[in-house]
Amino acid sequence: MSDLACTVKSQTGFVKSNIFSPLTLPCGRAVDNRLVKVAMYEHLSDFSGGPPNTYHFALYSEWARHGWAMIITGNVQVDKHHLTLGRDMVIPSTLTDETLAPFKRLAQVIHGDAIVENGSCSHNSRHTPGNVRPLAIMQISHTGRQSPIVIGGRSPFVPPKAPSSVRIGSVVQRGGEAKSSSSIRPTEEEPVKDERRVDDWFLRVLFQVPREMTTDDIRDVQRGFLKAALAASKAGFDGIQLHCAHGYLLAQFMNPKTNLRQDQYSIHPSVNSLRMLRETVEAVRMMTRRDFVVGVKINSGDYVQAGEHPSDARIQVETNRVLDHIRTMAHWGMIDFIEVSGGDYESPDFMTSKPTSPRQAFFSHFSRAAIEHINGDPAPSNASPVPVILLTGGLRSPAHLQTALDAGHADLLGIGRGSITCPDLPVVLQERLTENQIGYQFKEDTRPFTREPGNELKPPFRLPKVGLIGASFELAWYTVRMRGIAESHIRNDTRNGKSQSHSYPRSMGTTEAMLRMWIWVNRAEGWWLLAFVLMAIFVVIALPTALIMSRQ
Repeated sequence: MSDLACTVKSQTGFVKSNIFSPLTLPCGRAVDNRLVKVAMYEHLSDFSGGPPNTYHFALYSEWARHGWAMIITGNVQVDKHHLTLGRDMVIPSTLTDETLAPFKRLAQVIHGDAIVENGSCSHNSRHTPGNVRPLAIMQISHTGRQSPIVIGGRSPFVPPKAPSSVRIGSVVQRGGEAKSSSSIRPTEEEPVKDERRVDDWFLRVLFQVPREMTTDDIRDVQRGFLKAALAASKAGFDGIQLHCAHGYLLAQFMNPKTNLRQDQYSIHPSVNSLRMLRETVEAVRMMTRRDFVVGVKINSGDYVQAGEHPSDARIQVETNRVLDHIRTMAHWGMIDFIEVSGGDYESPDFMTSKPTSPRQAFFSHFSRAAIEHINGDPAPSNASPVPVILLTGGLRSPAHLQTALDAGHADLLGIGRGSITCPDLPVVLQERLTENQIGYQFKEDTRPFTREPGNELKPPFRLPKVGLIGASFELAWYTVRMRGIAESHIRNDTRNGKSQSHSYPRSMGTTEAMLRMWIWVNRAEGWWLLAFVLMAIFVVIALPTALIMSRQ
């Protein structure tokens, strides 16, 4: 058990918090506290994808030394031809000692056994706070239809694979007819319709119409996930998380707006909608050790159509559907934790900081019921321990964390962007416990862990107010911030023995962040650099021009 116990001595007495209490997962592995650094896309690999490198090692060495109970990597793609933004970590084609070496080093860094200083990775003789040894979890993913043109790892005219041939931005009507998202709700005001037209145009430029997967394609992808899990196990990771959220491939099989199939992987009956995921989980469980952690990231946003403002009755219907999925997964007896998240590229709430969208309200609504349904539903006679719930999103202060646990909304607390602006968040929490007098309560402490970026995240005023565009600028800001953390370790930028990873440029705007995100190389990468310069010019100039033209 961690020395970061749930009872901590303060200056005048004892204060308690179950945030620092241990928890045992169904597979038997234990976490030392409830704080989880969830997956965040790093954008640090070589272009066209590759293994983790020195930048990854440096970044994760910062998180590893601050007492997080579990650290989940950014999504590692199982198919090099289905990338997100070009610099994804990718599972190698063949698993050998040589190809697995970078992944082994990443696992060592996350466990705190290695550290990056002065540009090199070496053995770490220091200990993390409270001797916490984080569980190292590799998030594995396949983008499906959300792999963009060119930077997605394919030739320009090769479409991505998906359950059905439904383009991003299309709205599936009854009978399987797909219509442009800009045509829905025709009674809306003209500026909103203009923004949707630009949004639809933007999606058409970035994403192709996918090719419907054959049964052989499905088998190939399942083998890819299994190979990724085996790679994680051989490399020394404690487990994997299957990315079944944010509109990626596994989520696409579970979603009626993206799955129009009529075979055994169709959306109806409900057992079919989870078949792709279940077969993948079964294969992983069969081929990995008993205490290997298997998690699933599920997406509330996929249960509400992009652009919808659902009624309370509709929210209840969709809540029941997602809870049925969670309940079914729990009764498989093969999953250790389920992370609840929200949003996809059509309505990218997971990429923004806005707390009030209809999808995020839906996310909050069903996350409260998830634990109750898992623990309160009658279990099969051969029941295994049920998975724990990892809640991610909006946990910005001690009060948020404590309330989520006290109210039974979560077993584990996922921190994403907060782990970037405050990498030492577990230490900050400990300091607040030990520095305050008796009677201090986490649930009454609404102070953010650190100052959060405000106006810095606003996209340039001349850009159209389109969800994916604005979210992309926010993503760029946090991506550059992560790179800054890595570079501070590589330079060994320390003062008084403390890394200066927290000294990031608060004044950096989103335009600067977007340019710095794309115009960056960690080695000579030829014409790709020129391609990204042109892309940056396109984002800053071409899109506003399109908006102006659409309003004439």
